[in-house]
Amino acid sequence: MTGTHLGMPAFPVAAREAVRDEVLRANLRHATHTIRDKRRRAVAELADWDRLRAAGKAVKDHTLRHLDRYLLQLEEAVTAAGGTVHWAADADEANRIVTDLVRSTGEREVVKVKSMATQEIGLNEALEAAGIAAYETDLAELIVQLGHDRPSHILVPAIHRNRAEIRDIFRAEMGSWGRAAPEPLGDDPRELAEAARLHLREKFLRAKVAVSGANFMVAETGTMVVFESEGNGRMCLTLPETLISVVGIEKVVPTFRDLEIFLQTLPRSSTAERMNPYTTMWTGTTDGDGPSAFHLVLLDNGRTDTLADPTGRQALRCIRCSACLNVCPVYERAGGHAYGSVYPGPIGAILSPQLRGTGSAIDASLPYASTLCGACYEVCPVAIDIPEVLVHLRERVAQGGPVTRGGVRVTLRPAHGHTAERAAMRAARLLLNRPGALRAAERLLARARRLAPRRLPGAGRAWTDSRELPTVAAEPFRDWWARERSDPR
Repeated sequence: MTGTHLGMPAFPVAAREAVRDEVLRANLRHATHTIRDKRRRAVAELADWDRLRAAGKAVKDHTLRHLDRYLLQLEEAVTAAGGTVHWAADADEANRIVTDLVRSTGEREVVKVKSMATQEIGLNEALEAAGIAAYETDLAELIVQLGHDRPSHILVPAIHRNRAEIRDIFRAEMGSWGRAAPEPLGDDPRELAEAARLHLREKFLRAKVAVSGANFMVAETGTMVVFESEGNGRMCLTLPETLISVVGIEKVVPTFRDLEIFLQTLPRSSTAERMNPYTTMWTGTTDGDGPSAFHLVLLDNGRTDTLADPTGRQALRCIRCSACLNVCPVYERAGGHAYGSVYPGPIGAILSPQLRGTGSAIDASLPYASTLCGACYEVCPVAIDIPEVLVHLRERVAQGGPVTRGGVRVTLRPAHGHTAERAAMRAARLLLNRPGALRAAERLLARARRLAPRRLPGAGRAWTDSRELPTVAAEPFRDWWARERSDPR
């Protein structure tokens, strides 16, 4: 992945600062609780939700097992429909391809549909370095861009901002990006939306080039699918002369029929709606209708390395609904910026360390940014077992071991700062593999229960600052069980 957010402190350091921001926490609490409650009601309307969830998981798993075949089928279908397919191994190659495509049109500005993939590779920054202005058209992305900020949520990138803050951003920044905000501008949502509409309409009607991502790609037909809620995507996907779509290779599905599953599960899991307000599909180019040139950039950027991990590959099922963020107690308190990635929350904690590796402090810390409560797994519409992958990645960070990086099998060394953890795990393994020693240790602990400390020393002190240690039982369970079984009663 790009280094856009690398160099940030490890998650515990960044999160410590975030939880002190009372406005941020209030904004996050209000937004996530509202979305999760609406989602719960929307999902409850479907009697077959569990079967849809299982079907979505099955489709994604099947596709990942045969990804090479479906990507080649997709390339053939897109090309036959008049599009051009480009393959990008990493962020630098993808940025270079898109920059060259824009330059070849002679244009120096593009409008953009909200896209996690383009944020992942730092496309806006790469275009800016080449003298090309990239304008975000999604309302929340516009707020983030005008505020010189970073997204903090997959679905609602400006979730950390309230109405008053958005009003101030519009007043101060809109004029330097195009049409200025009307005067006077209040913080009523309708006024803010109208200001954005007037500002963006000017760009829609002028732009000759658009950049998008895609929620799904259909291998059978070469069809691209974009879900969005505001209509800005429809404007970007139909008005410009040239359309460039940057899409992760995991977004492909085999057949058009497979979309039936995700057309039900994605809207309910993301916006808690029965159906998506704007679902745009296009296949190649058509004379006299829509863009005359379509380019599809298929992005790897660590995805095939992730695919090589039997446990970690399930992260590639993700359909970017953000349901896991809205139920996560850690995300609710720390916010998205602390994750140091465009993929925050539970899914980011397992996806970013696999796409980028665990060499940086932030990526090595992300697998620990969880309570392992399992709420994320319960709401995931494609049944990604995020806690399982988190534990798997924690073992990789603490123990090292074989992993695929850049298509090559390498052996990672254990990360710094986990010596005590490794020693504790080795001691536990030795003890648990020796029943006699375990029994003796349990009896010794029971007899020394009066000496048990109220707080742990050293590294355990932070844990007991806000928690009480459990009371040691009067006798080991083994002894209690033996006595109860031998009781003649």
